[in-house]
Amino acid sequence: MVGAALCWSLLGILGKHAQNAGVGPVEIGLWRAIIAGTLFFGHALATKTPLPRGRDAVAIGAFGLIGVSLFYWSYQVAVRAGGASLAAVLLYTAPAFVAVLSWLLLRERLARFDALAVIACVAGIALISIGGGTGIDVTAVSLSAGLTAGASYALYYLVGRYFFQRYEPPAVFAIMMPVGALGLLPFSSAHPTNPGAWIAVAGLGIIATYIAYLLHGAGLKGMPATKASVIACVEPVAAAALAALFFGERPGLAALIGAAIVICAAVALGRRPKSSEPSSGPTPAGSPSVNPEADNR
Repeated sequence: MVGAALCWSLLGILGKHAQNAGVGPVEIGLWRAIIAGTLFFGHALATKTPLPRGRDAVAIGAFGLIGVSLFYWSYQVAVRAGGASLAAVLLYTAPAFVAVLSWLLLRERLARFDALAVIACVAGIALISIGGGTGIDVTAVSLSAGLTAGASYALYYLVGRYFFQRYEPPAVFAIMMPVGALGLLPFSSAHPTNPGAWIAVAGLGIIATYIAYLLHGAGLKGMPATKASVIACVEPVAAAALAALFFGERPGLAALIGAAIVICAAVALGRRPKSSEPSSGPTPAGSPSVNPEADNR
């Protein structure tokens, strides 16, 4: 589990390296989806895992436009506009989005505890927005992109609760990611042109997506999901440490307090049992264990 969290903490770091090498957010998302999708498809074939067919395949592909195209693009926009550490923390708003979207779309009861956690998350974002810091730009673009990533990642729970009970995760991702790549292709204009850029995007697809998922899935087999949600907090902490090391990003005091509040709210929501949650399923980054058994960054 710690290994998976550390792999996911590289999402912003590798993304920023790729952007510094001249690769845009669209192209980063495109190649991440292509590389990871190829690996998941090969995984499904090697293990003889049946692929979704018919309406399920169409629905999964359609979700790829949100869960891959929009999510991968918006996260890298947040990295470019605000910094890797800010993007990682904003992704942790996903559990709050799950609570609200479940209430709005699935008519699930929004308990007082959940409502308070959502309010705490909003308060944490407010502190982040005024806290700033060295190498961190809190702007309308960075905040909106980070929150878009959190919201689109949260939809993995709402969709995954159905499909991940019917199909093995590699089979779902083998369809979702190629379609997500096709969704980004019309907006792509430039591709990696040097070894450094290719190494960065390859790392995103292989390490921060495919390997991270495998490690997380293996870890969940040996521990309760609630414990996994706490261990997932390694991700934003590691992302912030790496961003400070490589890019000199250092959040201000108010931003640190806000980040701590967002992470604590995410952990509280992740640990709280819900009878409506599926009992099993796949396990990134975007991203917080919204449903630790249906996590994919």
